[in-house]
Amino acid sequence: MSSSSSMIAITPLLPVIVVLLAALGGAVAWLGRLGHGRAVVTACLRAALQLGVVSVVIAWVVAYSAAVAGFILLMYGVAAFTAGRRVTAGGPGWWWAGLPIAAGTAPVLATLAGSGLTPTSGIVIIPIAGILLGGCLTATALAGRRAVEELRQRRGEVEAALALGFLPRDAAMEICRPSAAGALVPALDQTRTVGLVTLPGAFVGVLLGGASPIEAGVVQLVVLVALLAAEAVATVVTVELVARGRFTAPSGEQG
Repeated sequence: MSSSSSMIAITPLLPVIVVLLAALGGAVAWLGRLGHGRAVVTACLRAALQLGVVSVVIAWVVAYSAAVAGFILLMYGVAAFTAGRRVTAGGPGWWWAGLPIAAGTAPVLATLAGSGLTPTSGIVIIPIAGILLGGCLTATALAGRRAVEELRQRRGEVEAALALGFLPRDAAMEICRPSAAGALVPALDQTRTVGLVTLPGAFVGVLLGGASPIEAGVVQLVVLVALLAAEAVATVVTVELVARGRFTAPSGEQG
């Protein structure tokens, strides 16, 4: 049965289309020799399983404050693990990724909730926390990976800076900061083009929930600005950690 309040019609054809799209993505990645053919399919399968479980869990979690806090901490743990493993390619030191993600998410979330701008009920705070955590995960992974790789590839320039009297942290920062700053580009592009190229999820969700286009626009603006602030903090902290050698490069060298 389809629903007029849903962006997607819930019909028996839905699972068939989802399977076909997942297969298409996997086939194209495989035929194009991108190296992610199987990963595309497994990612889609994981998404279906995880969203099914999460949908059931959230229906129970939102009724209990302690459960809401626990669920947000669980999301944080998964985000830190995922970003850290991406930066270090599975090597040691991945747990440091939890610091930039927390540094970006916590103050922004506290500002939104503490100011009364957003309700503190579980049904509202969980998705907002998820958006911020997801953005900080991406920023941390991109900034960290680029910074670590840059230091590894340009090790000679770092040593030359050290020979000129730079401190280790300053020498590393001169090399890795410019490339790592590119981690903010996706968030910047999304914010700059909102309403012109895309209508993000928060806008569409609020609109489908019965709010006016003006109200939906206000909600989306707050989300985008908050997300950009959180990702900026996460990126800066990540670059600082890489420059101080807290992450290990994929080759085993210390950045």
